[in-house]
Amino acid sequence: MTRERILVVEDDAVIGSELLKALSASGYDSSLANTGEAGLADVHAHPPDLILLDLGLPDIEGVELCRRLRADLPQTVIVVLTARTEEFEVVVALDAGADDYLTKPFRLTELVARLRAHLRRRAAGPGDQIVTVGRLRLDLPARRVHIGGTEVLLRPKEFDLLAALVTRVGEVVTREQLMDEVWDENWFGPTKTLDVHVSTLRRKLGAYGHITTLRGRGYRYEREAAGEE
Repeated sequence: MTRERILVVEDDAVIGSELLKALSASGYDSSLANTGEAGLADVHAHPPDLILLDLGLPDIEGVELCRRLRADLPQTVIVVLTARTEEFEVVVALDAGADDYLTKPFRLTELVARLRAHLRRRAAGPGDQIVTVGRLRLDLPARRVHIGGTEVLLRPKEFDLLAALVTRVGEVVTREQLMDEVWDENWFGPTKTLDVHVSTLRRKLGAYGHITTLRGRGYRYEREAAGEE
């Protein structure tokens, strides 16, 4: 069985070495790039299943590198590592294409658990059916979304989130349910990533982003457009 491959893009040699040891001990095939350019070269030569990306690189600004990696690898999971504590910077990274983030310092056990959850969900997919709501069509096994005859390109977590909502069209799905199903039942840390992904989905779906926010409860995908409650 082929081992899942993880690329670590990290300029700190000590942190990079510790990450490789932890990933190898957990059964992953991992490699280290200490610059953004080296990371880009690595993904073009050997596309990984997951990228662990430090935002504080010496040659390419981390968020810009995240955008470039996402454009080249739309289905690859990207988890960013950041020493930055400003919420705005984390939101920008998520909006640039990251699926998740961890703030330094972090525990290696938490990191590995988070990565394992992402890879497990990436491999499992959301089901084996096609769901249609109005002109919106989700092909779950193919992981493709169309509005009318036009395909909408979504990142892996965006697709999983939309599938979780659309397969329960008209029902309230709590924040806890969405974090459990789309991210992981043993999720660590804040849920800001959920809000960012919902916002991005609304933008990408345009007039068909019928996701209603129910403050303090969760979200609901409407058969018709609805306002915020």
